[in-house]
Amino acid sequence: MFRALSFFTLLLALSRADALYGHIVLHCQFSSPDGQDAVFLEQFYFNKMLLLQYNSTVGKTIGYIKTAMDMADKLNKNPEFLIHEKWKTELCKKNAPLAYNSLLTPVEPYVRLRSVKAVDSTHPGMLVCSIYSFYPKQIRVTWLRDGQEVTSDVTSTEELPDGNWLYQIHSYLEFTPRPREKISCMVEHASLMRPKLYDWEPMTDPGMNKLTLGIAGLLLGLVFAVAGLIYYKKKSSLWVLVPTTEVFYPEHTL
Repeated sequence: MFRALSFFTLLLALSRADALYGHIVLHCQFSSPDGQDAVFLEQFYFNKMLLLQYNSTVGKTIGYIKTAMDMADKLNKNPEFLIHEKWKTELCKKNAPLAYNSLLTPVEPYVRLRSVKAVDSTHPGMLVCSIYSFYPKQIRVTWLRDGQEVTSDVTSTEELPDGNWLYQIHSYLEFTPRPREKISCMVEHASLMRPKLYDWEPMTDPGMNKLTLGIAGLLLGLVFAVAGLIYYKKKSSLWVLVPTTEVFYPEHTL
């Protein structure tokens, strides 16, 4: 193994534009805060091709081409190599909690819930729950209708990297509206103390808003007209007709 490492290092040091390249990538993958689910991977690449990989879950090295398979077989029979790989696996698990608690500060997601037009669907409506700018990558998004989880007519993207260590994901629900039902998007993430619900509030159709305002204006005008007519009737009943007397004076003769 150490000869192989020296060989790859030498290739990198003496590399040219047309040179051959080799490199080793070490992975310590985990999702739990205590690191007990940590997996250690050691990968050997040559010209961007994966030749060998040690996987702690199987406890041995795997070769992916004939020459690499022969090398993997020799490494798996070398007690010193296996002890060294187990030590690195334990080191991975030991340091995982430190990385999780000190370096991997969870970032709370920003959630947007909206309605979009359904295309090529048997349902007239579609809701989109978009979750932005969260970290770490692991997240769970579910739909609830009147408190019950929905499993059908639901699709979702993968966690998409933003390029700044943050992620986004989009979940879609195709549905047929029911009167007075409550639809929610539930998000579960390491940054949240408990699952967070985002309720959908349906927007009234703009055309319906204009019709409602028109009817309201018409009714208001009718109320004022009736009130004016009543006022006029009351005022008319209070009027008193006073007879007038005409006085005729004789003409004076000069």
